[in-house]
Formats: sequence, structure tokens, C-alpha cells
Amino acid sequence: MGKKKTLTGALLAAAIMTVAGCSGQGAASGETAKPPADPAEASGTIKVLTHRTDLVQNGTMDAYAAEFNKTYPEVKVKFEALTDYEGEVKIRMNTDDYGDVLMIPAAVAKNDYPKFFAPLGTTGELGDKYRFSDKAEVGGKVYGISTFGTANGFLYNKAVWRKAGITDWPTSPREFVEDLKAIKSRTDAVPYYTNFKDGWPLTAWSNNIGSVTCDAKANDKLAGPVSPWKRGGDLHTIDSLLYDIVEGGLSEKDPNTTNWEASKTLIARGKVATMQLGSWAITQMRAAAKKAGTDPDDIGFMPFPAREDGTYCALLASDYQQAVNVHSDHKTAARAWIDWFTEKSGYPAKEGAVPALRSAPMPDTLSEFVDNDVRFLERSEAETGAVNAIDNAAEIGLNKPDYRQKLVDTARGAQQGSRADFFADLDKRWNEAAAAVGS
Repeated sequence: MGKKKTLTGALLAAAIMTVAGCSGQGAASGETAKPPADPAEASGTIKVLTHRTDLVQNGTMDAYAAEFNKTYPEVKVKFEALTDYEGEVKIRMNTDDYGDVLMIPAAVAKNDYPKFFAPLGTTGELGDKYRFSDKAEVGGKVYGISTFGTANGFLYNKAVWRKAGITDWPTSPREFVEDLKAIKSRTDAVPYYTNFKDGWPLTAWSNNIGSVTCDAKANDKLAGPVSPWKRGGDLHTIDSLLYDIVEGGLSEKDPNTTNWEASKTLIARGKVATMQLGSWAITQMRAAAKKAGTDPDDIGFMPFPAREDGTYCALLASDYQQAVNVHSDHKTAARAWIDWFTEKSGYPAKEGAVPALRSAPMPDTLSEFVDNDVRFLERSEAETGAVNAIDNAAEIGLNKPDYRQKLVDTARGAQQGSRADFFADLDKRWNEAAAAVGS
């Protein structure tokens, strides 16, 4: 997974409005993209749109297609990798031509999925087999199957933490901050790296909603005028921790100079001690360590520093979900690819990610979580549409970097304001938006 690029500002808003309002293009046919009963039923050439430019360029995706063809020899798979995946696909969805298989763009409203994607089956048929199916469920039908899922937490350099005298995971935000202070005083490493400039890594903090209180429905509970940043709430705890880190001088001196690609080498070499990211990043950081000549096993992963009844929790959230274009002339072949890629390719294991297939084991990258009895919770998506509507109306952006960049700037004194005022403004905007959209 490389840097994620998206449209911003007015251009993004226009694109979202265009896609959501394009009911004339892609009217739902209701035809289910069924898996073939026999491989011979799947034939034709299908185009798969993907954000994984790296895997297309290095031939990995072609290797997957070659394996797929051993089972489905009559299907030719072509890949088109898009650097600005979100931006380009949203524009293409104004036509009928947006591939046969694609990752569902984040800007497409959930309730609009039937306009653009073929149903893959009912919730009952797919829910017991696959994790994260409710993220793409509309009216009892599922429109996408996750490529994989991710657990959220903190990547850390174990050697640096050991040098600071820390061998156990912190059990509270306060203890976490104290550990970072020990790293600052006893080592030469930057205790925490924000990845502020690239921005998108800051959005990963939102994936801890539910981990704090061990509540899989925590995100659903944001659907209303509920003051999400009130004391005791997940977002108050999450964003207070980030605020405390920055305010305490425990992050890089100038966040405007951070660099995502460089951060991999920095943590691999012990120049940076800790970063907040999804578990998908573990394999990238260990690869960076190997390249740098350091020990890949020094790259560890710890849960959010909070426990419920003595137990850590980690929310599992879906990454991109593969869908079939409602206009595809090769729906059976497209569905065959999705099912094979999900169940047979080994892609989640190679990425160190949580498999969508419930029967598959957790990846080795999460072995520490398994060994330490971290409780995995699959995030409920029942109210995602309502929460997103409030978030958009409030212009906060739980899954965008802007408000956390402002939080970082406020904490370091680059913008005026206090933590209390910052949270109060967020709550006010959220509650007003909830009332406006009728939640």
C-alpha cells in the first residue's frame, strides 16, 4: 500500500455530487453477479481497476492472473493501475466504462451502490462467509467483498523501546505518553512521528474508534447529536492522546517536513520509535528494515493503550472492497476473479492483512496480538451511511487529514486555541449537522 491520493476541496465535493447524482448512468439492473458453478462458465476479457500501482508495475498482479487462469483458462484478466485512484474512478463513473472489477471508491454514497455495482448475493449468503460484508450491504444485498481488513495500532521499534527501559505495552494513554518521554530522555530517537505532511496517515487514528471502549458498535453510535468529543468518548480519548504527544514535544520538531516513504527507513533504523498506522504497514516497515540492514523482527505492533476489564481490543476495519460494474458484459468472469482473489490467491497473507474469509487464519504479523489475547472486534457498519452524512455536513472529515492537522498545529502552538475549545467546536458542528440531516 503506497501513498493514498484523493481529490480535495471544491473538486472533491463536485466529484462526489456528480457520482452520487448520476442516477441515469448505471441504473440498477438487479442482476446478481453469480459465481460460476463450473469454471467453463466463466469466459471473456475483464478489466480490473486497482490502486496497487506497485503490484502491477512489478508483475505481481500478472502472476496472480496466471494462477487464476489455471482454474479459469477462458478468462483474460487485464489490470489498469491508477495513481489517483479515487479521483480518476469517480470521473469514469459518469459513464458506463469503469472496468469490470473495481475497488469501490470512498466518495460513492453507500445507498447509491445499486446504481453502479451488481449485487453479489444476500447478507445471509455472504455474511457468514466473509468479514466486513455489512460495509457494502444495501437493502439486504451485498455489493462488494473486501480485499482484506486491517487492525489498528502502533508500529514501534522494539530495540528503541527496550533501550528506554520499556518492555511491556502501555495500558493507558497516560502511560503511553510517559513511555514516549522515557524514549526522548534515554535515546536519540524521535519518540513519535506524525506523518503530518502526507496527511493521510493521520486518518488512521479514526480506526481506533471502538478499540478504546472495546465496542464494535462505537462508530454506529456517532449517528446523532451525541457530542463525539465529550470526555469519556472514544474520539476524546483518541484525539487527546495525539494532542498530548505533540504538546509535550514528543513528535518531530517540524511536522511540515515529514515524509511517508522516508518514515519507513527512519523507524527501521531506530531514528523514529513509534507511528500510529494500520497493521497493513507492518510488512512495509519490516521490508524497510531488511533493506536498511537492521533486524525486521525489531518492528513490532501494539494495540491502542486502553483496556476494558484488563483486555486490549483491536477493531478490524475493511480496506477497499472489490465490486462488479453493473454494466459489465462479463459479470460471471468478474465474480470468478473476485472470489478467487479473496479465497485462493493468498493476497491477504502476503500483505500481512486480516483475511476477509472468516475461515482463514490471522496473519503472522498479528501473532503478538493473538499471543497476548488481544480481542479482535469487527467494526459494525450498520450506521455508516448516517455517520458519513453527518460528517460531510459538519465538514469535519473523520476519514480526512485536515482536522487532525489543525489539531496538531493547535497542540504545537502554530494555531491559536486550546484543546477544550477545539473539541467544543467539533461537538457543536457535529450536533448541528446531525440535526440538519435528521439523524
